[in-house]
Amino acid sequence: MIYTVTLNPSIDYIVHVDQLTIGAVNRMKNDLKLPGGKGINVSRILRRIDHNSTALGFIGGFTGDFINEWMERETIKTNFTTVADDTRINIKLKAHEETEINGQGPRVSADEMAELKKVLANLTSADIVVLSGSKPASVPTGFYQELIEIIKAQNAAFVIDTTGADLMDALEKNPLLVKPNNHELAELYQTTFNSVEDIYPFGQRLLDEGAQHALVSMAGDGALLFTKDGIYRSNVLKRPVKNSVGAGDSMIAGFVGNFTKTQDPVEAFKWGVACGSATTFSDDLATAEFIQELLPEVQITQVKSF
Repeated sequence: MIYTVTLNPSIDYIVHVDQLTIGAVNRMKNDLKLPGGKGINVSRILRRIDHNSTALGFIGGFTGDFINEWMERETIKTNFTTVADDTRINIKLKAHEETEINGQGPRVSADEMAELKKVLANLTSADIVVLSGSKPASVPTGFYQELIEIIKAQNAAFVIDTTGADLMDALEKNPLLVKPNNHELAELYQTTFNSVEDIYPFGQRLLDEGAQHALVSMAGDGALLFTKDGIYRSNVLKRPVKNSVGAGDSMIAGFVGNFTKTQDPVEAFKWGVACGSATTFSDDLATAEFIQELLPEVQITQVKSF
């Protein structure tokens, strides 16, 4: 089973306006409410490419009910830990430019954190856990590391998609996959990249420090895959860009879903690029039909061998 863990889910309230005037009344053109959170996005895309998963994390209140009901409609299995506070609402305001106002998230008690740990203590060696996104402010520093210790104790594999110290601390535990974008990778190693080739030694460093595979997304420059056998680069698919939310999560879902079947990281990379690109070109997360349409357009080239 693939499990996804979203510590700080949300309702993403997407509002479109023709023009935003600060300090005045603005009329929305249309709006949309969607379940949000990186792990939840991974589960939703996995379902669309015919892979089952179980979504874990903290949810509460009427906003948590919205997420539960949505996941049920999409026939995605959940085992969320209920918290006393409401799940947050994130506002995605789309005018000529996109503005985001993200909630802090609920207070999570020690007992509620312990409940999530109990769920992970029942993993098996056949399971993969995808740890994604930020933590609520009330969740202590190092909580991801506590979860990773439990996962590793069950001999399960894990993927981590976060930034900074949480990502760095996870590397020594040999994650199956990490997925920083080029800006996050540069910040992680306190450097700058002036070309795609500049990224190569730092993607390789992720592997040297413990990751089994690393994906580095580069927006309009495609993406890179780092494996023990070499470095691979994808082409850039051409469609109008509509959406930046969930593209990285979709890439992870495509990679993990295919890798569980094939154990082939290059083929999994191809699926990851198709899923991530399809979401970028969609108003919401990509549909199964659109992913299948884009899949033949994805080209993977080995740019360096080891």
